[in-house]
Amino acid sequence: MSLKRLGVIGCGGIADVVLTTLAKEIATPLAQVSLLVPTQFVGQARALLDRLGDKLAVSRSSHTDVASLLADNPDAVAECASHVAVHDYGPAILEAGRDLIVISIGSLSDEALYTRLAQAATTGGARLVLPAGALGGIDALSAARLSGLESVVYTGRKPPKAWKGTPAEKLLALDTIKEPVVFFEGSARMAATVYPFNANVAATLAIAGIGLDSTQVRLVADPGIERNVHEFAVRSACGDFAVKLEGRPSPANPKTSLLAGYSVARELINRAGGSVVI
Repeated sequence: MSLKRLGVIGCGGIADVVLTTLAKEIATPLAQVSLLVPTQFVGQARALLDRLGDKLAVSRSSHTDVASLLADNPDAVAECASHVAVHDYGPAILEAGRDLIVISIGSLSDEALYTRLAQAATTGGARLVLPAGALGGIDALSAARLSGLESVVYTGRKPPKAWKGTPAEKLLALDTIKEPVVFFEGSARMAATVYPFNANVAATLAIAGIGLDSTQVRLVADPGIERNVHEFAVRSACGDFAVKLEGRPSPANPKTSLLAGYSVARELINRAGGSVVI
C-alpha cells in the first residue's frame, strides 16, 4: 500500500484539515492531488490547492465530475464532503479499483448503499476504508467484537448551536434551554438516518461493533459545554470498558468534530509513509 496520487472529494473544513496536515507531515510531496467538487466550489478548491502548493503535491487539479477525477489515476480517494457524495461517487471509485476512504460513515446506515459499495469494492479489487473519525477506542471495540459483544451504548453531547439545522430544532428551543436535554434515544441506524450530519460516530461504532440495529444511541443538547462530547460503554466477553472524548468543533462546521479531519489525515499519512501507526 502506497500513496503517490490522491483524490479528495470536497474542499471544505475537513478537506482543508486533511490536506494542510498532509502538506506539513509528509516527507516528500505527492505526485498529484485532485479535488472533486461541485461547479460552484471550483474557485474555493483552486484556492486551497494554491495555498498549499508544492509542499502538498507536484501537480494539483480540480474537477467537477468523477470520470475526470479518476482520469488522474489516484491511488486512493478520500471522501471529505457528505452522505450525498458517498452515494453519488463511491461505487464508481471502487469499481475503478481505487480505495475509498469514507468519513461520512453515517451514509452506510442505508443498507442498499452499503451493499452496493461492498459489491463495487469486490468488482474493482479495492477497499472501502472507514477511519475512526471523531472517536477513540475503535481498535478496542473491534477487538472485543471477536470475543462477543453484549451491549454498546453511545451518548453524544453537543452545544445547542451544533444541533441547529437538524430535527432537534422542532423538539427543543435551542436558543433558550438551560439544562442538558436528551432529545433522541434509539438505534444507531435511526440516529444516523435522522441526524446524518451529527451521528456519523454512532454509525462508526455500530459498524465496528454490534451492528446498526443493536447499538443504542442517546443524543443530548447541553448548554453547559462548548465541545462535542462522545461517550460509549461496552460490555463484552473479554471485558467491559468506557471511552470519553471531548472534541473541539470544526471552525468551519460546529456539527463536525475537528478530530474527524485528522483521522482521515492519519490514514493517508500511514499510506504515504514507510511505517504504519494503528
